Amino acid sequence: MAAAISLEAGGSLAHDLGSAAVTAGVALALLKFFEELAKRGVFQQKLSRKLVHISVGLVFLLFWPLFSSGTYAPFFAALAPGVNIIRMLLLGLGLMKNEAMVKSMSRSGDYRELLKGPLYYAVTVTFATSILWRTSPIAIALICNLCAGDGKEKLPYNPNKSYAGSIAMAVAGFLASVGYMHYFHIFGFIEETWYMALGFLMVSIAATLVESHPISTELDDNLTVPLTTFLVGSLIF
Repeated sequence: MAAAISLEAGGSLAHDLGSAAVTAGVALALLKFFEELAKRGVFQQKLSRKLVHISVGLVFLLFWPLFSSGTYAPFFAALAPGVNIIRMLLLGLGLMKNEAMVKSMSRSGDYRELLKGPLYYAVTVTFATSILWRTSPIAIALICNLCAGDGKEKLPYNPNKSYAGSIAMAVAGFLASVGYMHYFHIFGFIEETWYMALGFLMVSIAATLVESHPISTELDDNLTVPLTTFLVGSLIF
């Protein structure tokens, strides 16, 4: 019996290690793709940053079902964003150079920006993966609202934000959350309910309101949005 359990545990670890390698490979390939586009000047820097911001977290979520139900599975899954935390620190502190990556992830091209938004982004995804994992609606809401977008018409209380952007963020965050609720329900990780869908709507609205506030411009919306999502999500779910 002990030998069988040991073999099963070893199989799960090997499976999760392989899944982590696949997930990290896809994440790295996606980042390299955007780096290359930035290097070639295919997109403007602002658009390039937005594409990275929107796509990386949502694509990463797609790979969560690859992992086993083992105890260490979420930690293996968190390796890719965890490594990205280290990379953001090294780049942001100037200890490592990668001009194309800095260009694809920063607003102004200043490498020190990576110590704010991009670092908060990586920390949020790592936290959602390693601590909350795929049975938590808060994990879904965290990543989906973090990856939501921006727009153009100015808000009266914050000229740096917009009506179109705020509406787009709330709708995109909500629809992405509901989409991943259904996706994880297919694999049996989460229960698909109208209450949960309504909860996602409330969380997305709360995250959008905070994101549109001037404090999010002063701090960073990659910090304020996850904090709001986590706090409101903890009250609802």
